[in-house]
Amino acid sequence: MASEFTPEELALAQVWQNLILFYKDTVISRYSMIASADHCPTCQPDAPETAKIDAWYMDDSTDDQRLPHRRNPNEPCSLAKLRELGVLYWKLDADNHETDPRLAAIRKVYNYSYTEIVNISPTTLPGYDEKIKMFYEEHIHADDEIRYVLDGSGYFDVRDFEDRWIRIDCRKGDLIVLPEGIYHRFTLDTNNYTKAMRLFVGAPVWTPHNRPQEEHPSRSKYLDKFARGAEAAVSA
Repeated sequence: MASEFTPEELALAQVWQNLILFYKDTVISRYSMIASADHCPTCQPDAPETAKIDAWYMDDSTDDQRLPHRRNPNEPCSLAKLRELGVLYWKLDADNHETDPRLAAIRKVYNYSYTEIVNISPTTLPGYDEKIKMFYEEHIHADDEIRYVLDGSGYFDVRDFEDRWIRIDCRKGDLIVLPEGIYHRFTLDTNNYTKAMRLFVGAPVWTPHNRPQEEHPSRSKYLDKFARGAEAAVSA
């Protein structure tokens, strides 16, 4: 029997079906996750008032990327400011990460179902020079980037809404989440070593999309959720 619909109508129906599936799989699950976190006090990110995290606005020097690159005088960046950018932070017990009940609760609530441990140093990471260069290219991801430092140290740099670089000093016990769509990069510091747990929602995917990515759906989602929300709060 011939179809009652034109090819254009069938194509439009497929688009709507895909949108419904996206809403079901992404939006509803995200709201469910947030609601679950609200009912799990131990899962809440560390409060800006008590968290011990060191972050600062970077200078404009192009010297060794592993150096701190603080401004003179130093211009610190608070966790409250990082929260406005969508960055989440926890201080956890790295020595007992395999049995830590708080980490287990965070993983359950945020659905971090897959983990792997990486050792980043000139002697432990195959293709070290190429990968460090890739990590330091400014990029975004289509998923949150979740990293837990088990040993060593390094820097995550993120852009604020005025396009300034903020350097976050990540050390043993720091669990950090960079939201999907935020421009960022990573480098080791002068210790040249970090051991980190990479956490993922579902299958492990790490695909960098180097700047510019203003038309990327994840970038648009990020700006809608954080940047434009901040603009509305300022103008209110």
